[in-house]
Amino acid sequence: MITKINKNQDRLKRHKRVRSKIKGTAETPRLSVYRTLNHIYAQIIDDDKGHTLVTASTLDKEIKSTLEGKDKKAQAFAVGELLAKKAKSKKIQSVVFDRGGYLYAGRVQNLADGARKGGLQF
Repeated sequence: MITKINKNQDRLKRHKRVRSKIKGTAETPRLSVYRTLNHIYAQIIDDDKGHTLVTASTLDKEIKSTLEGKDKKAQAFAVGELLAKKAKSKKIQSVVFDRGGYLYAGRVQNLADGARKGGLQF
């Protein structure tokens, strides 16, 4: 019998494997990435307390109007820069990057590059 591969289930397995090794603390919180077909979301999380410290996405009012007409990679880069700006305002310098089971390429990589350009270290 031929069965169709569930790509999201495979991604969740990879994500679980990565999360067993990565943990965000108060000093270096975790930058988590979630990607959908049309949008990209990122949040900085303190796993010790279980609190989300900073969030950014392509749906944020601050950058939504500037993203029109750009490709998805450019949008991800802008989200990374916005996330870094918000993190700087909360005095977050360095983070641990959690790619969420996605390959470190394309939009995920551009989001990381945007966050680095904005001043986050990881």
